Amino acid sequence: MMKMPKMGLGTFRLKDQPLRDSLTMGLELGYRHIDTAQIYDNEAEVGLLMSESGVPRQDIYLTTKVWTSEFGPGKVIPSLKVSLEKLRTDYLDLALIHWPSPKDEVPMAVYLEQLAEAKAQGLTREIGVSNFTVAQLKEAIDILGPGAITHQQVEIHPLLQNRKVVEFCREQGIAITAYMPLAYGKVLAEPLMQQIAARHGVSAAQVSLAWLLAQDMTVIPSSTKRANLAANLGALEITLSAEEMAQIATLERGERCANPEFSPAWD
Repeated sequence: MMKMPKMGLGTFRLKDQPLRDSLTMGLELGYRHIDTAQIYDNEAEVGLLMSESGVPRQDIYLTTKVWTSEFGPGKVIPSLKVSLEKLRTDYLDLALIHWPSPKDEVPMAVYLEQLAEAKAQGLTREIGVSNFTVAQLKEAIDILGPGAITHQQVEIHPLLQNRKVVEFCREQGIAITAYMPLAYGKVLAEPLMQQIAARHGVSAAQVSLAWLLAQDMTVIPSSTKRANLAANLGALEITLSAEEMAQIATLERGERCANPEFSPAWD
């Protein structure tokens, strides 16, 4: 089974030419991890671009996420089969529950048991969740048993470090993917990030990514510019000192970018 590459291509809000630019250049540069979702409405384009790229399917780690409208009894697996058809593949590397069911309209056991069944049927190699609180992660583990949930995807960057969730995931052996790792660019304006970047001769964006990578997280930044895509990959080569890591940790201020009205009661 392919291990998730630590640097991925996020496709949130990307369609048409921007998506084509991002994935085509990203795959050319060596990215082998693509993250999409049913609600992004770009799975068919992602599938087409993957098939056109010449990169063998088995060399790409592919994640999609099941939307909340597909949680009811008997809905998760058919929705994943539609995703597979759009993505032009017969398996996912990772299928995630995108958000917990708003206000618990659908009991967690209903959709998680279907997700586990999708894995049993070979539709996906691994399963996980996204945007779950510690309490929800505990409930998920109670439902499926320890070790079944292998990934949690959640917003993490220097301005929102989600420490309680991170700590719990580490205790449970759940791998973390940090989305919005640059907080829509807000991180780049921080003087501390700029100072550390200048010291290393790199960009503030690269420092933010390197800081997350040093904590053994996967990152899925999004870009449509070749220079930025290449620079993001360059973050894999940056080593921050323990002092720099600690300094960046002081930027925590609970600044959340993704907070729709149906969000859970965050930790």
